Amino acid sequence: MNINPGESTIELKQQLHSQILFDTELDKHSSSSEQFLLSIYNSVQTSIFIVDVLEDGDFRYVALNPTHERWLGISSENLKGKQPEDILSPVDAAKVRQHYADCVRFGKTISYEQCLQFQGVATWWSTTLTPLRDANSRIYRLIGTSSNITPVKQVAQAKEIQTAQEQLLEAIAQWIRESLDLDTLLHQLVKEVRHCLGGDRILVYSIQTDETGVVIAESTVTANSCIGQKFPDSSLISKYQERRGRGCIQIIEDIYTAGLHPSQVKLLESWPVRANLVVPIWSQQQLWGLITAQHCHQPHQWQEIEIDLLKQLATQIGIAVHQAKLHEQVQHLQTQLELQKQLHQVQIQKAQNFQLLVRRITEQIRDHQPATLVMQTATQELTQLLQLQSCYIEIYSACETQTTVTYEHTTTSPEYQGLTRKIADLPAVYQPLLAKQHWQSLEIVPGWHPQLQVLTQLACAIFDDQGILGNLWLNRATQDMFDEWEISLVQQVANECAIALRQAKIDSTNQVQRQVLAQQERLKNEFLRTLSHELRTPITSISLAAQTLESVLTPEGILDIEIVPQLLQILQNECGRESKLISDLMQLSYIEAEPQTPTFIAIDLQTWLPPIVESFRDLSHCQRQKLYLNINQQLPPLETDITDLERIITELLNYACKYTPSGEAISVFADFTADAVQLKISNSGLEIPASEMPRIFEPFHRLMKNDPWTYSGTGLEMALVQKMVKHLGGSINVESVNGQTTFMIKFPR
Repeated sequence: MNINPGESTIELKQQLHSQILFDTELDKHSSSSEQFLLSIYNSVQTSIFIVDVLEDGDFRYVALNPTHERWLGISSENLKGKQPEDILSPVDAAKVRQHYADCVRFGKTISYEQCLQFQGVATWWSTTLTPLRDANSRIYRLIGTSSNITPVKQVAQAKEIQTAQEQLLEAIAQWIRESLDLDTLLHQLVKEVRHCLGGDRILVYSIQTDETGVVIAESTVTANSCIGQKFPDSSLISKYQERRGRGCIQIIEDIYTAGLHPSQVKLLESWPVRANLVVPIWSQQQLWGLITAQHCHQPHQWQEIEIDLLKQLATQIGIAVHQAKLHEQVQHLQTQLELQKQLHQVQIQKAQNFQLLVRRITEQIRDHQPATLVMQTATQELTQLLQLQSCYIEIYSACETQTTVTYEHTTTSPEYQGLTRKIADLPAVYQPLLAKQHWQSLEIVPGWHPQLQVLTQLACAIFDDQGILGNLWLNRATQDMFDEWEISLVQQVANECAIALRQAKIDSTNQVQRQVLAQQERLKNEFLRTLSHELRTPITSISLAAQTLESVLTPEGILDIEIVPQLLQILQNECGRESKLISDLMQLSYIEAEPQTPTFIAIDLQTWLPPIVESFRDLSHCQRQKLYLNINQQLPPLETDITDLERIITELLNYACKYTPSGEAISVFADFTADAVQLKISNSGLEIPASEMPRIFEPFHRLMKNDPWTYSGTGLEMALVQKMVKHLGGSINVESVNGQTTFMIKFPR
C-alpha cells in the first residue's frame, strides 16, 4: 500500500488502524477497537514510526506518533517522504538502514538497541521493528516502536566509565612510579584514555618556549596524524596562563553551535574536529601543556565524569612531568659529574704529558742538544697533545722590529715556515706579547669553504730575565678557546724554549768568540813569525856586511879599499830599515793600546796638499810614472791632525809608486759631498786579485805577484794607514777593477 503526499495525518492513522486490524484478524467494523488503537497511537509514551519499503528496496518515512515527534523535534508532516539520510548523520543513517534491511531480509520482528544523534544530543533507543505484508506476501511497510533508554544507558556508562577511570588512574599512577620515560608514558596514556572515553582522538600538547602548543602524543581512529602540529588556537595559551580552575577548561559540544569565530571553525574543520574538550596541564604552578579529547564527525555532549577524568589525567601528567624533570635534572647532574670526572682525568693526563714534555726538553737542554732539536720537540709534541693544526716559533730580530718563523710543525702542508712579520703592522698582537703577556683570538679562515671554518690562535711570549726572544704560536681549527689551564702549561713549555734559545745564543756567542780568539791567535802567531823574519832580514844583512868589513880591515892590511864604502852603505841602509820597522811597530802598538787624542786644526787642502804630492814628482819621473793632482776649488777646510794626515797620504803615495808599472799614472783627487771630504789615490796598471783584497791592510802583507825584495818598506805601512784613518774618525776603502786600484778616504764634515 502506497501513501500519497496529500493524505492527512488522520487518514494515515486510519490506514494504519485498518492494516493493524487486518493483520491481527480483528473485526474491521468494530468502532470500539478503532478508537482504542487511535488512542494508543496518540497517547502512548512509546515512540512509533512507520517506514515504507519501496519496490527498489529503498526506505521512506510515512509518519510518527506525537511522542516520537517530541523526541525528534520534527513533525510527522515534515518527515513524510524523507529518507534516513535526510534527518540523520551519515553514520547514524547507515546504522538505521542496516536494521531496516535486516528486518526485511529476515521477514520477522527484530529488536535492537542503538545510539542516535538528534539535535546534537546523543540518545539511546530500544527499538522493535515489525514487518507488514500485502496480499502478495511482500513486505511493503515497517512499523517501529522505540523506547528512550538514555538514562539507563548513562547510568550504566557512568558506572563503566567510573570503573574504567579508576582502573586507568591506578594504572597511570603505577606507570609513573615505574617509568621515567615521559614520551612512552604519554603515548600509553592517550591510548588508554581514548578507549576509556570512546572518543575519536586524544591529544597531548606541550607548550614551547615561543608559547605555542605542539602535539607530542596522540591516539586516534582517523587516518590523519596530528603529531608535530601546532595548537589550533594560540590565543587560548595566554588565557590558560592567566587563570586556573574550571574556568579555563574549553568545552565545545559542537563547533557549529558554540559561537566560535569563523576562522576557528574553519581550522577545526580541517583537522577534522566536531566536539572538543581541552584541559590544561599544570606542573609546579606553570602551564606545561594541554590534554584534548575530540569527536571528529558528530557533536558530543560532554559528561561531568568525562571532564573530571581529563582533569585527573592532567593532574597525573603534571606529576609525571615534574618527576621526569627531576629525573632529567638528576641525569644531567650525573652526566655533568661524569663529564667533569672525564675532563679531570683528561686534564691530569694532559698535565702528566706536559710534564714529560718539559722533562724531555730540560734533558735536551742539559745535554746541550741543538736548539733546533729542542724547538722541534716542543712544536711537534704540543701539536699532538693539544690536537693542533699547527704549532710554530718565531724569533725577534736584534732590534725587535720584526719576527721570522724558524720552527714549525703542522698536520697539513707548512704554512708559516720562513714567514716574516713587521711588528709595526700588527700592534694589537705584538704589544701584549712584547709586554710578556699571552694573546688569543678566534678568526674566520679566509677563502671559500663548503662550511664556515674558524681558527683559534694562541701566542705565548718566549722570554727570560735578559729580555724577550720570540713567541710560541698554537693554531687549532675549532671554536674552543684555550683555557687558563692550557695557557699555563703552554707557558711552561715557552719558558723551557727560552732557556734553550738563550743557551743557543750563548753557545753561538761563545763559538764566535772562540773563533775570533783562534783567529786572533793565528794572526798573532803569523804576525810574530813575520815580524821575526822582518827583524832578522836587516840583522842578517848587517852581520854579513860587518863580517865582510872585518875581513877587509885585517892586521895584514886592506885588501880592497873600494868595497868599504859599499859595505858602509849597506850597514847604514839596513840600520835605517831596522829603525823604521821598530818605529812603525811601536806606533802601531801605541795606536791600538793607548791611542792619544788627535790634535785637530783646520787646514786648506788646496794649499796644504800640493807640496806633499810634488815631493813624489822626482820619484815618479825616475820610474817613468805620470803623477796628477785634482782638487775641487770649492773644497771646504778640513779639521784633522796634520801630522797623521801627512803620514797617511805619504804612505799611500809610496804604496802607489812602488806598485805602479812604468808608463802608468798615479792620480790624487780631493773632493767633497754633503757630509764628507773625500781623498782618492788611484793608480793604473795594477789590479789586486779579489782573494787578496781582504788582506790589504794586514801587517806584513805584500802582493804575491811582486818580488818583496824589489820594494822597500816594513810591511806595516797599510796597517798603520788604516789605524790612523780610523783614529782620525774617518774610513778607508779600496777598490780594484779594470786594471786600476783606488784607495778612498772619507772624513766627516
